[in-house]
Amino acid sequence: IMLSNNDILKKLRVAHKLRDEDIVKILKLVDFEITKGALGDMFRNEDHPKYMEAENQILRKFLDGLIVHLRGPRPERKKK
Repeated sequence: IMLSNNDILKKLRVAHKLRDEDIVKILKLVDFEITKGALGDMFRNEDHPKYMEAENQILRKFLDGLIVHLRGPRPERKKK
């Protein structure tokens, strides 16, 4: 079964016990702004008129933000 980006976001939200405002904050960690309303549209049923498909960029940014959220910011590398 092929999972959509929306399905992946939903599963990660449940697995990490995240609320919409948590996801908005996680996306802000990687300088990606989204409203709770737009986020809610991605979590609607596919047959809902306001359903919005999550683009690859949103999933990618969320995964990057989740890493920062869980591990903390990446330490700066020492220059040679």
